[in-house]
Amino acid sequence: MSAVSKPYEIVERALELSRADGCVVIADEQSSANLRWAGNALTTNGVTRGRTLTVIATVDGAQGTASGVVSRSAVTADDLEPLVRAAEAAARSAGPAEDAQPLVEGVAASPDFTDAPAETSSSVFADFAPALGEAFARARAGGRELYGFAHHELTSTYLGTSAGLRLRHDQPSGTLELNAKSPDRTRSAWAGRSTRDFKDVDPTALDAELAERLGWAERRIELPAGRYETLLPPTAVADLAIYQLWSSAGRDAAEGRTVFSKPGGGTRVGETLSPLPLTLRSDPNEPGLESAPFVIAHSSGDDSSVFDNGLPLSATDWVREGRLERLVTTRHSAALTRLPVAPAAGNLILDGGGERSLEEMVASTERGLLLTCLWYIREVDPATLLLTGLTRDGVYLVEGGEVVGEVNNFRFNESPVDLLSRATEAGRTEKTLPREWSDWFTRAAMPPLRVPDFNMSSVSQGV
Repeated sequence: MSAVSKPYEIVERALELSRADGCVVIADEQSSANLRWAGNALTTNGVTRGRTLTVIATVDGAQGTASGVVSRSAVTADDLEPLVRAAEAAARSAGPAEDAQPLVEGVAASPDFTDAPAETSSSVFADFAPALGEAFARARAGGRELYGFAHHELTSTYLGTSAGLRLRHDQPSGTLELNAKSPDRTRSAWAGRSTRDFKDVDPTALDAELAERLGWAERRIELPAGRYETLLPPTAVADLAIYQLWSSAGRDAAEGRTVFSKPGGGTRVGETLSPLPLTLRSDPNEPGLESAPFVIAHSSGDDSSVFDNGLPLSATDWVREGRLERLVTTRHSAALTRLPVAPAAGNLILDGGGERSLEEMVASTERGLLLTCLWYIREVDPATLLLTGLTRDGVYLVEGGEVVGEVNNFRFNESPVDLLSRATEAGRTEKTLPREWSDWFTRAAMPPLRVPDFNMSSVSQGV
């Protein structure tokens, strides 16, 4: 075994090798475990491990500071010097970086910086797998077929810089997606959950939920396109809110390119977006949704900067009590726009003050639609943040406080920002899994929302 093999040793050695004016090294040690099943039976399972090393070199020149970023996987000690030199060469060949800032300084190190990386294994499913087997038996007896997967990932990130930072963060992420189908495949229902450790997910309870939805789908009702009172479940709200966050870069707004741009110049910070007391926020210390307490940036973009690596993150309200409070900024874009420094964090929570569950909201609905989830979401117009997408795996008609059947799927055209202004009720906030964005964003808590006139722009033949 090489004398330099532990993650922190790799980081320290890369920093020693650096000849640049500044250097940031990020080592991501990742392990994952998964289960997959189809037709009420497990099909595959496995565990993987890997390492990715990112070296960011900064070079000072007469015109300004340039940066070069190189990332490689499966890096060993022998690969270090070529990787460091490649980052330095990239910096020297690049023009001055527009987002250049002094590297974040610090002398205190994370107490576990020199510890071995945290790892997941198949043992994370020790309690979940037997419960899944019970769900298979129940589904089989009830004439349902269950399909889906469970995935758990643990990433230990080691961040070191020539300015003295030595930071470490362990990030567990787990997702469960379960799909139930009728034997003839004409009816389908989906449920998903986000988890840190699979101790708070119950596949038998999810199967019962899906069985009820398949029962609703035994009656089929065709409806035309139009505007309907619609109940959006937390997963659908999450997919819309996450896209809104991704579209809230302060600089883009200040330059007149987004829904958060003020006509005539400036941004809409301070404007009321919703009559409901909705607060959209991120907090790296949110219980059950904990995320990195400092910036980890592998590249620079409109809302991120490699120069901000290691910058402490704190609780941030993006929308507070219905009022636009913050837009996403780096240190560079904050200075340009005169907005507060507000980097994005790794979670998103929407609080509306409501106490009612989705089921209770259904019970108080005279006539409307209940959605399961959204998918294939795409942007139509950044100036209004108009999005289009499809409903999937169950749209149900509610009449007199009860679900009376399943209706056809729709294509929708809506702006999440506009929806905030039209929503008339927010239910109880709960942890949820965004279906569309679950490959990139899993830590969310959202309430169900009631929208009196959700725009189902056309009928879709999707399932």
